[in-house]
Amino acid sequence: MKRIALVNQRYGMEVNGGSEYYTRMIAERLANRYEVEVLTTKAVDYTTWKDWYVRDVEVIHGVTVRRFPVEKLRARDFDQYNGKYLQEMAAGERSLEKEHVWFEKQGPYSPACIQYIRQNKDKYDVFIFVTYLYYLTVAGMPEVAEKSIFIPTAHEEPYLHFLTYEALFPKPKAFVFLTDEERKLVRRTFPRTEPIPCQVMGTGVDIPCTPDAAQFRRQYGIQDDYLIYVGRIDEGKECPMLFRYFMEYKKRCGGKLKLVLMGKAVCEIPKHPDIISLGFVPEEDKFHGISGAKALVLPSKYESLSISVLEAMALSVPVLVNGACAVLKGHCTKSNGGLFYHSYFEFEGAVQYLLHHPVEYMQLCANARAYITRNYDWNVIMQKFSEIIEYVSDAASGK
Repeated sequence: MKRIALVNQRYGMEVNGGSEYYTRMIAERLANRYEVEVLTTKAVDYTTWKDWYVRDVEVIHGVTVRRFPVEKLRARDFDQYNGKYLQEMAAGERSLEKEHVWFEKQGPYSPACIQYIRQNKDKYDVFIFVTYLYYLTVAGMPEVAEKSIFIPTAHEEPYLHFLTYEALFPKPKAFVFLTDEERKLVRRTFPRTEPIPCQVMGTGVDIPCTPDAAQFRRQYGIQDDYLIYVGRIDEGKECPMLFRYFMEYKKRCGGKLKLVLMGKAVCEIPKHPDIISLGFVPEEDKFHGISGAKALVLPSKYESLSISVLEAMALSVPVLVNGACAVLKGHCTKSNGGLFYHSYFEFEGAVQYLLHHPVEYMQLCANARAYITRNYDWNVIMQKFSEIIEYVSDAASGK
C-alpha cells in the first residue's frame, strides 16, 4: 500500500480553519485507499503558533498525525513588518531576503518538520502540500519536489506575487486546484506552471447530522430571521465591513433581522442588539444554525473555495457573498443559488430581495442544492485524487 504524507500548518479536531479542515476531510478519505500520515505542527492558534498539542504522534480517525514543535512564536512585529514590505512591493520593490524573514516571522517556523521531511522522504511515495502561504510549504516542498502534489488554495492577493513563489510554484510534479478560477489564476500568474499536470476538484460536502433549525433557535434563543457567518471572525475575512454594512442596513431598513456569528473572534465585534456572536460551536450546532438561516453571508475578498458556502448550499440555503472574490461570485453565477454585492447598496438590495421575494427565494434554495449535487460528489473527487496520486507515484519511481 502506498504511503502518502499531507503537509499542513495545523491539524486536529480543535482546529478551525479552511485549508486545515479541508486537509482533514481529504486525509480521512485517502486513508481508505492508502497509508496516510499528516505532518504538521503542535499549534492550534495561528495568531501565536504556540505549541498546544503534547503528543508527537497520534491517530485521528485512522490517520497518523506527526506533530512538530514550533521553534519561534509568531513575531510580535509581524504586522508592522508585513505592512512595510507590502508597501515596498506596491512600489515595485521585492526581495527574496526580506521574504525569507517574512516567512519566519509569520510562521509557523518549525525546522524540525522540515528536517523530518528531508530525512524521511524515501519512506513516502507522495507528499501533498496544502496551501501556499506558510513556512512548511515554502521550506518543505523543495525537499521533495519530484514526488509532490501542490494544492495551493490560491486567490488573488499581494502575497501571491512574492518573488519566492516564482521559483516555488513550478516545482511540484502535479497540482490540485479547487476551482477553475484558481487554475486560471495560477497559470496566468506563473506561466512556467502551464506544462505541469493538474486536476480541478473541490471538496465533497458532508452533512453529518439531520439539521434541526428549530432546536438551534430554542437552544440559542433566536426567533427572528437571521443571516449567518461561519468561520474566523477576522479583519482578513472583511468582517468589520460586514458589521458596518449590517448596522447600516438596520438603521436604514429596520426590521427584526439578526446577524449570527459562529467562530473564533480575532477582531472586535460591535456591541449591537442584532449581532449575536456564539463563538466556537459544536459541529452539529453549526449545521443546525446554517439550516435555519435566511442566507449564509461571506464578505471575504480572498477565498479559494469556501467550505462553509458549499455546506450552506448543500442545505438548500442561499449565499450572499462579496462579488470582488472571483471564486465566490463564480459559485453564485454557476449555480444561480446565491447573490453577490460590490457595495453597501448592493448588499442592502440583496438582503431585501432575500427577505421579500419568497417565490424567487425558494428557487434560489433549490438551485443551491442542485449545484452541490452536480459538482461536489465525494466519489468523483476521490477518484480524481487517486489518479493524480498514482501519476506522481509512478513518475517518482520511474515507471
